[in-house]
Amino acid sequence: MKTSFRARAHARAGFLGNPSDGYFGKTIAVCVKNFYAEAEVTESRTLEIKPCERDRSVYSSLSGLVKELNTYGYYGGLRLVKAAVKKFFDYSIEKKTAIENKNFTVSYHSNIPRQLGLGGSSAIITAVLRALMDFYNMEIPLNILPSLILEAERDELGINAGFMDRVIQVFEGCVYMDLNKEMIRSRGHGFYEKMDPLLLPPLYLAYKPSLGKVSGKVLNDIKLGYERGDRFVRDTLERIAEIAEIGKKAVQKRDYELVKKLMNENFDLRSRIMKISKPNMEMINTARRCGASAKFAGSGGAVIGMYEDEQTYVRLKKEMEKLQAKVIKPIIR
Repeated sequence: MKTSFRARAHARAGFLGNPSDGYFGKTIAVCVKNFYAEAEVTESRTLEIKPCERDRSVYSSLSGLVKELNTYGYYGGLRLVKAAVKKFFDYSIEKKTAIENKNFTVSYHSNIPRQLGLGGSSAIITAVLRALMDFYNMEIPLNILPSLILEAERDELGINAGFMDRVIQVFEGCVYMDLNKEMIRSRGHGFYEKMDPLLLPPLYLAYKPSLGKVSGKVLNDIKLGYERGDRFVRDTLERIAEIAEIGKKAVQKRDYELVKKLMNENFDLRSRIMKISKPNMEMINTARRCGASAKFAGSGGAVIGMYEDEQTYVRLKKEMEKLQAKVIKPIIR
């Protein structure tokens, strides 16, 4: 009998509509299979959660420790794994689903660039939940799974997060999401529609490792404005959500000129309601000078956009490298 189960979840990028996904808006996201988090659950005598390299507590120097804390904060992945395990157990109790009385050791690792808005935290939780589902032979409906992942981060760990990361990492490919508040309250999930990735224009993903920041903190300005009823913030988020809806039809018609305009507008609107650091603006402006569109893939540090031809991509890659940014073609399927 098999006693060890391994599962993966991939990085993601917001194509259109983010960050309205955190405020009952609409968004389109893509699964980026260039990067992944992987979890392994193996039956064992006691229950153990093994740390990985991102949980290290040994440094070459005091300055090395401070540099890492300034970039990535105080949190590694162990708390994410613990939250996933607890949420899995809570769900089994809530649904009155009996699970076998056996212990396990869970280990994980991730090659998703850290704190760059590529869904690294939610990918770890998703991978752990998938491995636990296989280990205990328990099924969680696809529509419900993203909500559990979000609850693990938001309710258990106090992370300011939305639905987008969790939905795309569960469904993969390219997904349009309508995160209607009443639907979520009544059904526990939004409306999720898979789109054909082959309809997407040529996309690039640029990321700068030195720009890593805790995404929940970066998004606090928007959250505070939304919660106090700031009309400008709310109107801006509504327009960003509309962009996703318009963009879905544009992609289906292969109207890439409109898609390009919408991606740029998405970022320009976002920049009105949150502070954009100079290095992030440099990435956006560099991409646009090369003839590509540019918007945040998540909360900052990574940029996604479309390019028209290979010549544009080569020029974009060259100019981004001058900023110490890496550029890839995202694998989406």
